Amino acid sequence: MDTLIQQFRNLPTTAISDAMEGLNNLESGIKPLKEEYHVAGRALTVQVPVGDNSAVLKAIGEARPGDIIVVDSKGDTYRAIAGDFVVGMMQTMEIGALVVDGVIRDLKAIKDLNFPVFSKGTTVASSGKAGVGETNIPISCGGVTVFPGDIIIGDVDGVVVVPQAMGEEILMKAKDKMLKDVKREEKYAGKPEEIKKYIAMMTNQA
Repeated sequence: MDTLIQQFRNLPTTAISDAMEGLNNLESGIKPLKEEYHVAGRALTVQVPVGDNSAVLKAIGEARPGDIIVVDSKGDTYRAIAGDFVVGMMQTMEIGALVVDGVIRDLKAIKDLNFPVFSKGTTVASSGKAGVGETNIPISCGGVTVFPGDIIIGDVDGVVVVPQAMGEEILMKAKDKMLKDVKREEKYAGKPEEIKKYIAMMTNQA
């Protein structure tokens, strides 16, 4: 994993989102299957029609270790984009995570694999394999445009997308935001009078 990606993995999505003024967050319904998942990697994008996951299989074959497969499945919540067999293949190929604006199935088995999946939830219906769909093209996932190679960061709060050309800039801003948060916490923690002053300042009561 390259150094930039590793540094993003050490940051919370909240700080990264703040560094981008909240503009590149996937919709809030896309969450990790387990709270402890915290991932960062380059996007391998997939576009599929509703109910077909052939292109997801193609992406598994194309992916490099650490890539995050990001799937535009049109927000469909009836048919699963992947089950435990497909997710197991992702794990074997050392893919970093699966992010989909849709659903998966075989929830318990996938949790047992301990492979990071971010989705809208689960269903019982499988996808077909008509051979339709594309990989490595610009897509829309969770209301955000995602290009191949963009940096994807996901944790318990959700998923954010950092355009690859802005990686270094956003990383610096996110680190600065975290430093400011630490200093703010030190200034106000356990100090009621300071908190009152802060509230007055923020609500224009000073």
